[in-house]
Amino acid sequence: MGRRRWRDGLAARRVKPGDGRPLPRFRWWQLLSRSLLTLPLRTPDGGVVVYAVDVRHLGDRDDGAVRARLYADGVLTAHSTVPARFPVPGGHVEVAVGGFGLRRCHHVPADGPARQLTPHPASAEGRRAALHRTRPGLSRLVGAVATLLVLVGLGVAVPQLVETISQIPPVADALGTFESPVRLPTAANVAVGVAAVLGSTERALRLRAGWLDDLAS
Repeated sequence: MGRRRWRDGLAARRVKPGDGRPLPRFRWWQLLSRSLLTLPLRTPDGGVVVYAVDVRHLGDRDDGAVRARLYADGVLTAHSTVPARFPVPGGHVEVAVGGFGLRRCHHVPADGPARQLTPHPASAEGRRAALHRTRPGLSRLVGAVATLLVLVGLGVAVPQLVETISQIPPVADALGTFESPVRLPTAANVAVGVAAVLGSTERALRLRAGWLDDLAS
């Protein structure tokens, strides 16, 4: 609990006020480089404010840092490097990214379960969500294949990684060496790696990718 509180406090200190600029329109060529998700929230006076979280995965032009930006009714109100934690009425919004896209973009209310924000329909996440709504059977099949590709990549990558680490002289002297039971030609290794990347990318579109995906790929 103490570690989480410290991490949340650090994320809160990274939040900077916005300058009021308008939310840029989502363009088709930003399909794989930008995530845009929205969250309508009721205000204490009974109104509704639509919040939007905008993440450019290639980083900002000035320093290359990946930032999440929070807009309220289309106006920039705050920004932060990721992972980010934005206060909103009745709770906060958590944003985290990984090697393949978003890992988390959830509204965490003061009381009640967290819920994922709604992706913009033109974004890659939005298109993946639309597939799940319109073709749920196909969506589940695609998700299962993606997870299988990641698991295969993990099964190939981990033994070879352990073998490489075991050959470091201090490790070999202390623990001995390990010989990977997985031996694939270079072309097969590349193919498995590419398949794992595709699987992890699909999982990221559903905000399901994690550190295992980074390892497998």
